[in-house]
Amino acid sequence: MSTVEKVSLAQKLSLFQNHWSPRIIGELNDSQIKVVKAQGEFVWHHHTEVDELFLVIKGRLLIKLREDGLERAIALEPGELVVIPKGVEHCPYAEEEVEMVLLEQKGTVNTGNVHDAKTAVEQWI
Repeated sequence: MSTVEKVSLAQKLSLFQNHWSPRIIGELNDSQIKVVKAQGEFVWHHHTEVDELFLVIKGRLLIKLREDGLERAIALEPGELVVIPKGVEHCPYAEEEVEMVLLEQKGTVNTGNVHDAKTAVEQWI
C-alpha cells in the first residue's frame, strides 16, 4: 500500500536551477508529472506518439508551432496551459525564467524526435 502525500511545486522547483531539464514529481496512471524551469529557446521538435501538456506557474512562455505549413505562436501566462498534440512541431521559448508543470506519458523524451545537448535524462526529485 502506498502513502498518499501532498507535493509542493515551489519546494520541488527550489531543488534545482538547470533550465530545460524536467524533474519527475509524480505519476498518474501511464503519465508522469514533471516540473521544469525554462529560459531562452528550446529546440524545434515533435513527439510522434504522445501529446504533451504545458502549464505555466511563473513567467511567460511562448510556444512556436508549425502546423499545416504555417508557423504561429501561443503565449502562456501563469495559470494557463496548452496541450500540444502528437506530431505537431513546436519550440518553447522563454525570454525570462519560466516555471511550469508538464504532463507526459512515461518515457517521453523532452526533445522528442531530436537528440542534442538539451535532451534530458529522466530524474525524480
